[in-house]
Amino acid sequence: MEQFNFENLNVYQLSKKLSIDLILITNKFPISFSRIKDQLIGAVISIPLNLAEGSGIISKKDKINFYKNSRASLYELYAIIDICDSIGLLKKNLFSDRILLIAKMLSKLIKSCL
Repeated sequence: MEQFNFENLNVYQLSKKLSIDLILITNKFPISFSRIKDQLIGAVISIPLNLAEGSGIISKKDKINFYKNSRASLYELYAIIDICDSIGLLKKNLFSDRILLIAKMLSKLIKSCL
């Protein structure tokens, strides 16, 4: 089976795995936290989705914008996880290393397009 170019990116694979892990965890959130669950899922899936969309763009400027959007979603995700940790919904330290690694990878990807 053929693959799209973005599927070969390690940063895509890591962010996809992070998305799946967090979606499964948020399914256990109490119903009263459905808004934060939706916000978290929106942020985490936006990371690999923007990578995929950006990889299909020819213009360097537009490609970089999608990759920057992916990084911005990662930062949003980290803030949501920090809040979730503060209220006892999940443990931030379970995700901090992966988020930092993805952030570094996204920064390198952006720089490689300049």
